[in-house]
Amino acid sequence: MKLLLVSANREHSPYPVFPIGLAFLVPKLEEAGHQVEGLDLCFSDNPMADLHAALERYKPDVSIISMRNVDNVAYPGVRSYVDGVKEVVTLCKKYGKTIIGGSGFSIFPVQLMEIFGADYGNVGEGEDLLPELLAIVENGELPVGLPGVIIQGEKNFRPIKRVSDIGTPDRRLFDVGLYNKKGGMANLQTKRGCPFSCTYCTYPMLEGANIRTRPVEDIVKEIQHLVNDYGVDYIYFVDDIFNFPTEFAGGLCRKIVEEKLHVNWSAFINPDFLPPKLLDEMLAAGCDAVEFGTEAGSPKMLKSLGKSFSVDSIINGSALCKERGMDFAHYILFGGPGESEETILETFRLMDEVEPTAVIAMTGIRIFPNTGLHKQAILEGVIKADDSLVEPTFYISPQIADRLCDFVTSEALKRKNWIAPGLEVNISDAMLEMIRHFPVRGPLWKLIKRMGRSRVRPV
Repeated sequence: MKLLLVSANREHSPYPVFPIGLAFLVPKLEEAGHQVEGLDLCFSDNPMADLHAALERYKPDVSIISMRNVDNVAYPGVRSYVDGVKEVVTLCKKYGKTIIGGSGFSIFPVQLMEIFGADYGNVGEGEDLLPELLAIVENGELPVGLPGVIIQGEKNFRPIKRVSDIGTPDRRLFDVGLYNKKGGMANLQTKRGCPFSCTYCTYPMLEGANIRTRPVEDIVKEIQHLVNDYGVDYIYFVDDIFNFPTEFAGGLCRKIVEEKLHVNWSAFINPDFLPPKLLDEMLAAGCDAVEFGTEAGSPKMLKSLGKSFSVDSIINGSALCKERGMDFAHYILFGGPGESEETILETFRLMDEVEPTAVIAMTGIRIFPNTGLHKQAILEGVIKADDSLVEPTFYISPQIADRLCDFVTSEALKRKNWIAPGLEVNISDAMLEMIRHFPVRGPLWKLIKRMGRSRVRPV
């Protein structure tokens, strides 16, 4: 069959993100004998016109549409992407069957199927599932009972099956060079799965609790391909946590050094799994920045959010980075259960103490279905059990709800290394657009060192 893979993501802030999920599908779909084309709407000036032109020219039997995110999770400056994706599905349905998938869809499969009206939904990973689904569709049958598939008009589906062997993405259907130019880096995944229990996080639901790693040799070959064939000189590892398991991360770093790969990179890390030897191996392998998923600097709030580490781990991990001259950022979530002015100030004081290159702070915590925060919000009466949550819904502690944004803005503006996307402190769409005119490589927060003072809605 003729398949059109459509990346419906149009968000550029803070970076345009290459549709790696669709790229993982390409080898398996072609192995199954399908003809595959790609359409990326991220950089389109007129997405619907471009989609219409592609459908008219290619006339696919099935359009496979990827929805990366439901919204930008930035309160109060929240943007929903649902209407845009609905437009895409509606137009694709006029030309053939439609399958909707992606991480954003997989969080809300029943609700979004009702909104979009797609023929089928792919919940979770699609490398193994989609060839099975397409074979059934090609035979004119209904995929009743196929794990991970939801059919239009139905609300039940069998639990998804995880991919046992993660392959290598084939990126040739999408413009790697354009993402490298406008985003300053290429994305790469080394593993899937998360064994931790942060109360707000969807990773364990999307990827499972068991970690599945790719062969180190395959990862290194992919890096070589990106560098040699696409001119990539900076990589962001998109794993939920790069440095766990530490043995795997260290082995990958040693292999990068052994192969003499000349590329810089950054990754998200957990401060509990950062022995000095591993950080030195990361540095030797080209890592020049790390991002800590810290979320709070208050012991009370770390416990409330289900974090696996302590304040001491945050201090120690930060000190290791500072000793080595490595840029590092801490991500913070304000407003969780039990948050108060005092716990917020504890977090600000800890960040002052550890002196990261940047602090990226979000106010309010997006409530996603089937998370610990979801259950707590129901118990507290913040939401009802039958609320769909597709419309962006945030948890904000009642103790601070009426002044959270003003309080965080006031404190952040006293410090020049804080960025608050939802509040437009030291960041705005106009600022990001201006920065993209320069050949910036790696995380944009590294530029915070050049700022003279903090400001709201910078141009």
